[in-house]
Amino acid sequence: MKVLKYISCYITPLLVFFSLWVENSFSYSALIVLFFVFPIIELFLKPKVSNFNKIEEEMALADKTYDVILYLLVPMQYLLLFYFLFKMQTQIETSARIGMIISMGIACGVIGINAAHELGHRNSKFEQNLSKTLLLSSLNMHFFIEHNRGHHKHVSTDEDPASSKLGESLYSFWIRSIFNSFISAWKIETVRLKNENKKIVSWSNEMLRFQIIQIVFVIAIGLIFGLVVLLYFLAAAAFGILLLETVNYIEHYGLRRKQINTKYERTMPIHSWNSNHLLGRLVLLELSRHSDHHYISSRKYQVLRHHDNSPQMPTGYPGMMLLSIVPPLWFFVMNKKIELYKKTPSGSDLDEI
Repeated sequence: MKVLKYISCYITPLLVFFSLWVENSFSYSALIVLFFVFPIIELFLKPKVSNFNKIEEEMALADKTYDVILYLLVPMQYLLLFYFLFKMQTQIETSARIGMIISMGIACGVIGINAAHELGHRNSKFEQNLSKTLLLSSLNMHFFIEHNRGHHKHVSTDEDPASSKLGESLYSFWIRSIFNSFISAWKIETVRLKNENKKIVSWSNEMLRFQIIQIVFVIAIGLIFGLVVLLYFLAAAAFGILLLETVNYIEHYGLRRKQINTKYERTMPIHSWNSNHLLGRLVLLELSRHSDHHYISSRKYQVLRHHDNSPQMPTGYPGMMLLSIVPPLWFFVMNKKIELYKKTPSGSDLDEI
């Protein structure tokens, strides 16, 4: 049962498939269930804070079923994408079409980026290539570079474009993070090539390679399915990217690491917001146990732990994302949470926020 509960991550592709299939007002099913029904349920569910013991953790790491569950999301995402492109060629009412675009956007964010995030932290080339393949479906391949070699290095500092600042609204964060993360990925790759004495403009430049692959992918969609369908796909991919950036916004809002001379203190569980709300945990492959992920980024999703000293979100990720789209309400709830957390022994190191 410890393994099978993660089959819950297939709720998203199933909801998206249903939303693409119905061609009516039910095309908003994925949006309604994930971002309205789930948040309401999570308001009444007590967070699960238990962790595996050492033996259970070793057994979980040895069980390849967890990996198979993750790998299957890759073909699912592409089946959904090609079904979406096919359906966009047919005659559908505008309201239903919008719902289908939003649903595909949810797939791009939850599967195309979130599952890619988990795979991107793996050591094997096979899994890393699966990560890049998923990111291609959302036109966000530079995430592989910036997240792993930029975000995790600079998280919860002003040097990280994906760490939101105290008092910063979601919408200004979107602009700053999207633009600066893309620039950061170019800079990171340029430094790597210089250190390896390789040419910047060459196939060795992974950022350049990513852009070429994405351009070819976009052109292929346009040639096969037409310009209008291509625009629908671009809208869905953009929605997926905004979902990613909304998650980035809520994960580190207002939390900062201390700077000691020219370096920052080590990233600890207190530098990421954590959520133990079960629905969000299962659907997002434990992404919401974010404090442990940043503490030890190599830990696989099934063994991520709760830390008593990490700041806790008042509800799960879907509900927090909804809260963030209303800045005054977000500030009212989260700024107060930060002030209260700073007064606790575990948050006493956050006085410099």
